[in-house]
Amino acid sequence: MEQRKFEVIPGEKEPPRAPGFGVPTSSMDVARPDVAKKKRKRRLMIIGGSVLALVVITVAVSRLKPAAPSVDRSSVWVDTVKRGPMLRQVRGLGTLVPEDIRWIAAAKDGRVEKIVVRPGAHVEPDTLLVELSSPDLQQAARDAELQEKGAEAELTTLRATLQRELLNQESTTAQVHSEFQQAKMEAETNDNLKKNGLIADLLYKTSIIKRDELASRDAIEDKRLAFARDSIEPQLAAKQAAVDQLKASAGMRLNEVGNLHVRAGMTGVLQQLPVEVGQRVIPGTNIARVADPTKLKAQIKIAETQAKDIQINQPASIDTRNGVIPGHVTRVDPAVEQGTVTVDVALDGGLPKGARPDLSVDGTIELERLDNVLYVGRPAFAQDGATVGVFKLTASGEAV
Repeated sequence: MEQRKFEVIPGEKEPPRAPGFGVPTSSMDVARPDVAKKKRKRRLMIIGGSVLALVVITVAVSRLKPAAPSVDRSSVWVDTVKRGPMLRQVRGLGTLVPEDIRWIAAAKDGRVEKIVVRPGAHVEPDTLLVELSSPDLQQAARDAELQEKGAEAELTTLRATLQRELLNQESTTAQVHSEFQQAKMEAETNDNLKKNGLIADLLYKTSIIKRDELASRDAIEDKRLAFARDSIEPQLAAKQAAVDQLKASAGMRLNEVGNLHVRAGMTGVLQQLPVEVGQRVIPGTNIARVADPTKLKAQIKIAETQAKDIQINQPASIDTRNGVIPGHVTRVDPAVEQGTVTVDVALDGGLPKGARPDLSVDGTIELERLDNVLYVGRPAFAQDGATVGVFKLTASGEAV
């Protein structure tokens, strides 16, 4: 069997041996200190190199910039910078509404007896829409009419009475005047006879007294006649005023009865009829709504944050989804309602087919036009006057 030689390095443990084998103590074992030094030196170099490499890697990694995160393209908003004319616009949703709207309300208490026309029908000013009934109102109208007729009869009677009294006074005045003239002539005759001594003194004085008395009566009757003539007109005027008052009252009652027949009052389309047969209505209750469908305007709801630059007469366009109609701003609501401002737009073009009241539309209002500028679309979250950071998209798809 070949005898193995073992070399023991100072400072190191001996390798394990199988049981029954001891450390060879042969005289042929030789110590090799240079080999141990080389191994130690190599181990130190490996450790030092590893430490140096670790330090270099750590420094290099610490100096690297963090990698840009990647995002899904569909989750970002991308637009292209353009040069040319730029329009500042605001948009909003709205509806078409009639310019001429008429609400027909009940003038008096009543009950719906009959509905003649239903919503959607074309109506004229005298078209009957609804028939109401009110027994109390109809009775009051009949009473007022009877009172008017009674007053007119009294006026006729008064006119005849005054005319008769005037004729009587004229007759009396004429008779007294005739008697006065006769007495005057007798007095003149008796005066001539007295001068010649042909008449008794008593007869002469009697004729003079009679003449003077009839002269006074004649003057009084003249005054009575004048008063009778002058008093006719005031008495008739007072009675005529009473008749006119009753006539106006009767006319008002008859007009109220006529209003029980509810009519359209204008040419257009019946839009709403919020009553039913048998329903009781009170004064002021809306019975029907009529509008002219040929004269429409657009009411657009603009966000309150975008409405500050809207002015009267600014150009606008209304998209009915069946055509675009040019227009201009005619009114801006001074109040904000539920975060929006209502803007009225008058339509300058013809209505497309299908345009009707309450049709949903999209409205665009032109605020300002700028020529030859660089512009890009504004992100939805950007506010006026604020600074917003954006990225430039390179050809490789990186945002810088």
